[in-house]
Amino acid sequence: MLLTNNNSQIITDKSQLTKVFFDGCKLDEKIGVESEKLLIYKNNLKAVQYNDIVNILNDFANDGWEKIYENDNLISLRSDIGMITLEPGSQTELSLKPLKTIKEIDLKLSDFYKKLDTFAEKIGASILNSGIQPLSTYENINIIPKKRYEYMTKYLPTKKLTPFVMMRETAGIQVNFDYKTQDDAIKKLSVALKMSPFISALYSNSPVRAGKLSGFMSFRANSWLNVDEQRCGFISKKLFDKDLNYSFSDYVENLLDIPMIFIQRGNNYLYTDITFREFMLNGFNGMNVDLSDWLNHISLYFPDVRLKSYIEIRNHDAQNLIMTLSVPAFWKGIIYNSDALDEIQSILSKYSYEDFMKLRLDAPVHGINAKIKNICIIDFINEFFNISYYSLKSIKQDEEKYLEPAFEYISNKRMPACNIIDEFNKK
Repeated sequence: MLLTNNNSQIITDKSQLTKVFFDGCKLDEKIGVESEKLLIYKNNLKAVQYNDIVNILNDFANDGWEKIYENDNLISLRSDIGMITLEPGSQTELSLKPLKTIKEIDLKLSDFYKKLDTFAEKIGASILNSGIQPLSTYENINIIPKKRYEYMTKYLPTKKLTPFVMMRETAGIQVNFDYKTQDDAIKKLSVALKMSPFISALYSNSPVRAGKLSGFMSFRANSWLNVDEQRCGFISKKLFDKDLNYSFSDYVENLLDIPMIFIQRGNNYLYTDITFREFMLNGFNGMNVDLSDWLNHISLYFPDVRLKSYIEIRNHDAQNLIMTLSVPAFWKGIIYNSDALDEIQSILSKYSYEDFMKLRLDAPVHGINAKIKNICIIDFINEFFNISYYSLKSIKQDEEKYLEPAFEYISNKRMPACNIIDEFNKK
């Protein structure tokens, strides 16, 4: 008989934790997209604050979206296409329900951002198609009234000095992909992690911060280096080994020794910095671990590529629509083609974990001009996109066309950040 706690399944054994990932195995090959956007006031270019963002959420609610509250504060919306949520600094995120084709994603994103632009116009604001606020810094961006972010605000400064840059100033693009088996999941996780600093470099789009050129092509990517090294980054050195001896059980082991930040029971939150392993062994304040605790803990782990009941690739600056669409298109051509995964694994197999770690530090500064073992990474990026192009072409859905904006940057040896820098220098 299952024990219960708060109407959820009590966790008594590690196998129940790994089961969450085994239950994620599926034969689907769908794509999820989570696209964050920053909003700025037109008259002064400063960040739009929560009180005005609520007006935009209400406009979407009038358009058929259902409101979701936390302690009487409107924090998100849902509809049959997905969810609109707010990040800590009022960044507006659309999370689409998984779709099969890039064309479907195109239609949903295009429609959503037309409406967001219209609703933003009503409050004198506009959408910013880049990865960081250009003028407002975290000191003058209010955090939204959501307990999760309140406790992150309390905990994260105990690990690094400036985690609030990531939380309040930045916006990115995440894409999610299915896996069929444990081996399939680990292979995709490993390849995507190795590729992440290369692709992050191409999508660099946040060079201006606090009204100045920051010295980084992607200050957003740099901000993630200053959050919590145990919670962010590359997960495990074992994922970079040639024999790839890694499993769901290993992933669980990585998570067990990470502090929890908070425990939630209904609408009640309790701050704690005990690890999940300690919670399982000893409980906390008379509470046992239940499944909701584990799912929440998984969501508070922030590596560049994350394992959930799908693979979540998280390392792209926010972009304009056509570059946003190139992100799921590119990864679809790699993740859902076993030969493409093998080819990229072979290309990158000669490099060590330390090589990738160094590139992860260098890519936010130099973008596509960063190097791995003294080789400029633009050559690798070009090869990766060609592999994806021919993979997409082989499925005959005309999706390779979505890579064209990225190819234009690659052929000109530029990235979106270069356009921002050019405009900044003109003005």
